[in-house]
Amino acid sequence: MKLLEHLFESALWNTRLLILLPVIFSLIGAIALFFIGSVDIYHIATYTIDVYVNHLHPSDFHEKVVGEIIGAVDLYLIAVILLLFSFGLYELFISNIDAADNSEGSKILQIHSLDQLKDKLAKVIVMVLVVSFFKRVLHTHYGSPLELLYFAGAILALALGLYFLHKGGTH
Repeated sequence: MKLLEHLFESALWNTRLLILLPVIFSLIGAIALFFIGSVDIYHIATYTIDVYVNHLHPSDFHEKVVGEIIGAVDLYLIAVILLLFSFGLYELFISNIDAADNSEGSKILQIHSLDQLKDKLAKVIVMVLVVSFFKRVLHTHYGSPLELLYFAGAILALALGLYFLHKGGTH
């Protein structure tokens, strides 16, 4: 009976290795998003150079450039979420990352509890939402004073949310 218990517990413990699937695929997703964001920045940079070399100035030039750059930043932030998720899952379920322990760099990717992982992910997700908000604001046209009032209310709600997020965290 003791042998059966040992075999079952070993098998049960080793099922934690299934976490390697989301770790690997989150890393692949992060790499893909970093690449896509970089390609987007490259395209907008070549577009900007083309506009200035050919002495063109389209009417929506600034909105297009800023919108594309903000979109790339959004992709980068989502990639950071995936990286944090990967590192956090690996450290929580598999093993500490020895290279990170021996590194003199930032300890931001070291995760020691599920709550710590959740807090870090939540903060980056809020930043993604902030960036997405500003991207949408760039392409919004306000036709009445009521719409401007809604816009001001949205900015106030965003500021309050960021304040309470910052106030509640550990520094």
